[in-house]
Amino acid sequence: MLNIAIIGSGPAGYYTAEAAQKQWGDGVRVDIFDRLPVPYGLIRTGVAPDHQSIKGVSRRYEAVALTDNVRFLGNVTVGTDITIAELTGLYDAVVLATGAPNDKPLGIEGDDLANVFGSAAFVGWYNGHPAFAGLEPDLSGSHAVVIGNGNVALDVARILAKTTPEFTGSDIVGRALELLGTSSLTQVTLLGRRGPHQIAMTPKELGELGHLTRAAPRVDPADLPPEAEDAALDPGQRKSVTHLRAFAAAGDAAAKPFTVDFDFFAAPRRLLGEGGKVTGVEIERTKLDENGRAVGTGDIYTIPASMVVACIGYQTSPIPGVPFDAAGGRFANEEGRILPGLYCVGWARRGPSGTIGTNRPDGFGVVEKIAHDVGAGDGPIETGKPGGEGFDALAAERGLKLVEFHDWQKIDEAEVKRAREGAPREKFVAVDEMIRAAGKH
Repeated sequence: MLNIAIIGSGPAGYYTAEAAQKQWGDGVRVDIFDRLPVPYGLIRTGVAPDHQSIKGVSRRYEAVALTDNVRFLGNVTVGTDITIAELTGLYDAVVLATGAPNDKPLGIEGDDLANVFGSAAFVGWYNGHPAFAGLEPDLSGSHAVVIGNGNVALDVARILAKTTPEFTGSDIVGRALELLGTSSLTQVTLLGRRGPHQIAMTPKELGELGHLTRAAPRVDPADLPPEAEDAALDPGQRKSVTHLRAFAAAGDAAAKPFTVDFDFFAAPRRLLGEGGKVTGVEIERTKLDENGRAVGTGDIYTIPASMVVACIGYQTSPIPGVPFDAAGGRFANEEGRILPGLYCVGWARRGPSGTIGTNRPDGFGVVEKIAHDVGAGDGPIETGKPGGEGFDALAAERGLKLVEFHDWQKIDEAEVKRAREGAPREKFVAVDEMIRAAGKH
């Protein structure tokens, strides 16, 4: 019997568990750990609350979780409740699937001003992540600036631009919905260092901006390259740029009381503030060099900003005892291998790139490496370790309040019951509330 521990219950974690089942069938036991009492990681706290169809992938993970040889163990913090050395001593293989939950620092003057947030924090706030439930952004100003040209930046802009009725059917947390309902914002500016052809926004998400009740997207036609150059783009990018061209063509005809403005070729240089709170962004106009990189032109201008959200990428949390690549914001690894018996997968392996589905082949790939390393018993992995039984004994000794999948189902049921009208659930945003709902007093 092979015993595998997976740290992280998001897409990468569950796809790896599914791959292990396909590789070894009943000959493997998998324990999936998470520091929160609830599973699914980014599906629960990262995917936009108004994108419920994407969250539906969790049903696939649930099917894996309900099998006899996969166990969810929530409310366990690796590095605090148990060390990596202890886990590798208990399990034949340990796979880090912790994602990249931390914001990459903006790294410019003024990034420590009040009402400046990273996207992990801001998205975590409206999605009910316990670490960010108390964020309380100040929405009393008129102009928010979102730094970034990817889907997360789009999500943030869309959430800020929507009216309360437009959140019907979403699982945005009640406190965030209430605060957004009092917002005085009338403009969101999306800053991108490069141009329309370099955006990382997908067509579906971009197209949504054209169908908001009170908000209209605006693009400066001068920022768009000649239309003939669109032919060199891949089909997805071409569709996205087609949306941008439509926004530019609509001009004043699409006028609404709220605008979402795309400011391309714009690199933030510093954030300005008064009384410790952000008031503006100093920007340098850029252009693309021969390698497609954004370089400054020396043209400096300033725009007002009562709030700033930086959506510039994420990085993995280091774990004591695990080699870390600080520059890449991920664990130091060779194609998923960190040390004998220790692996990583998903964003923890490759950095924050790809879609949710990208994690499936990644999970299967790391399982192939584990299978190779186990070999016929003479590989670099030492097998025959106690696995879950050994962990259970240690957990009992330390008095850990473990939350298993049947406990999560109680939390799930309670969240569904407390949902406001038109919402699928109302999430608990505090760990102690989750523990109580699970019956783990």
